[in-house]
Amino acid sequence: MASSTFRLALLYVALLATSMVFLLGFTYWSTAGYMARQTDATINAEIRGLAEQYRRRGLGGLTAVIAERLRRDPGGAALYLLVDDDGQALVGNLNRWPPDPVASTGWMDFRVRDPAGVQSSEQGRAMAARAKVFRLRGDLRLLVGRDVRELSAVRDLMLDALWSGLAITAALALLGGWLISASVVRRLEAVNQVSREIMEGDLSRRVPADGSGDEFDQLAANLNRMLARIEQLMASVREVSDNIAHDLRTPLTRLRAKLELLVQGQLPPAARTEAEEAVTDAEELLATFNALLRIARIESGSRRAAFASFNLADLVRDLAELYEPLAAEREQRLEVTAPAELWLVGDRDLLFQACANLVDNAIKYTPAIGLIALAASGQGREVRVTVADSGPGIPPEWREKVCERFFRLDGSRSSPGSGLGLSLVRAVAELHRGKLELGDNAPGLRASILISAAG
Repeated sequence: MASSTFRLALLYVALLATSMVFLLGFTYWSTAGYMARQTDATINAEIRGLAEQYRRRGLGGLTAVIAERLRRDPGGAALYLLVDDDGQALVGNLNRWPPDPVASTGWMDFRVRDPAGVQSSEQGRAMAARAKVFRLRGDLRLLVGRDVRELSAVRDLMLDALWSGLAITAALALLGGWLISASVVRRLEAVNQVSREIMEGDLSRRVPADGSGDEFDQLAANLNRMLARIEQLMASVREVSDNIAHDLRTPLTRLRAKLELLVQGQLPPAARTEAEEAVTDAEELLATFNALLRIARIESGSRRAAFASFNLADLVRDLAELYEPLAAEREQRLEVTAPAELWLVGDRDLLFQACANLVDNAIKYTPAIGLIALAASGQGREVRVTVADSGPGIPPEWREKVCERFFRLDGSRSSPGSGLGLSLVRAVAELHRGKLELGDNAPGLRASILISAAG
């Protein structure tokens, strides 16, 4: 997963593995390096002793000392070989001069098989050796070395331990990183879940805390205080809006009733016309306030209690039957496409009203002899109701704006309406955990309500 917690876990693994490499590498360098330095020091000490014997006793004394050392310790780790200018061995426990090149410092590393006089369980196998070469008078060459099989074995053992330790460290680091990531993801998912529920209208939800008092608990406490304040402010705004709508709706209703009585009385033609227009204005104002109240109730999420299972295909066919006479009157063709059954859990009345708003808009803005297509379809756990027309459509840059309350395009300001139709449709879609999509029908507008079949 490409989350920040996963990246932090990988960083944790990388840092731990790097530190382990440095630690084991230092241990390897210290141990193996110390043993190698001890071997070199032993060889140098033997060379100094043999050089002293050569100066004091000559070649005969030197060969005698080497032979005596080999006789006392025939299976030891010491290696000697003294050769003349023709390469013939004079004394030593090596059968021949090693073919490996000698470094400028006189040291050489080579492998030798079955040195004379050496008895070990590894006879027949090439063993690692390290030696130093120096020249004597008369083109004589003396090789003094040590069997470094134990040093090689220790190095191999430490390298195996280094790689094994690194693998175990990486595995434990991955496990620890996964546990840490899972813990962080679990806490974040709790916040995300509460956020989703709040976005669906349940402002009473709060972020849970586990009582540890850590940074997540402090974040949860701050978020909960913020949510409580937002809920309080939203409730205040909703209460004020509802009170205003209720308070204004009552006198408007009385005003419309009085105007209707006035219209029914004896009035001059001009006055009657003015009174009828006043009745129409009052009805539009009442419709606007009723729409605002419906949107407020929908956005509060209280209508979810009315959810039930129903056949969306029947709803679409009922809607087409209702609007087909109006479309025919405007010389428009209304086509319906829906399966026999398309079950959905939701508020049937609200969805009917939302779909009716879309069909009403399509009929209003589609010219005569135009086509309006009403379709319902389902795919997986989602259903879609689409209303497509052949009218002027909505430019892409305005499709999000037209869903805001009271917003109307310049071309539609002269037609009846309050600019709340699409706002109500979007509120109904979001109540059903869905969304309103506006697209191009080429020509015309394609409006779709996409909601979850699970409700």
